[in-house]
Amino acid sequence: MSKSNDPVEYWLLKSEPAAFSLADLEAAPRRTTSWEGVRNYQARNFLRDGLRRGDQAFFYHSGAANPAIVGIVEVVREGYPDETAFDPASPYYDPISTPDHPRWYRVDVRLVRRLRRSVNLAELKRHQETLADFTLLRRGNRLSVLPVTAAQWAFVLALEDAPAP
Repeated sequence: MSKSNDPVEYWLLKSEPAAFSLADLEAAPRRTTSWEGVRNYQARNFLRDGLRRGDQAFFYHSGAANPAIVGIVEVVREGYPDETAFDPASPYYDPISTPDHPRWYRVDVRLVRRLRRSVNLAELKRHQETLADFTLLRRGNRLSVLPVTAAQWAFVLALEDAPAP
């Protein structure tokens, strides 16, 4: 179900650059890829029920020496079963998930643009007061799909244009 008349929602999608980087997305056909391999139920629920066509997300490099928001993507296909769960040769295989009863979901995203400068985690933490409810900054948060408010989105984009700290 598309939300054509609903406002755009914002998200943050994490990927370790060694597994899939922004450069990999830039090199993908039509700069589009499926966001697959998510194996956390809350993140799965966001992919299945939350992200809608037209929504935008920050592309975040996690697990890097300098974790940072590096780009913006747009959801071009809403949640559908993640077929990697059905493939025994896939590192994301789940023998309990079947095509008739899929357990895991994915979305397709297209690169909108690379940020003019990356906004790293340390810089975001320096704005903890303004970004107090930003899920990315919560201690112990490990989700790979996170909601972002419109105010948080605008603040991060303003940081992109500010001089690097």
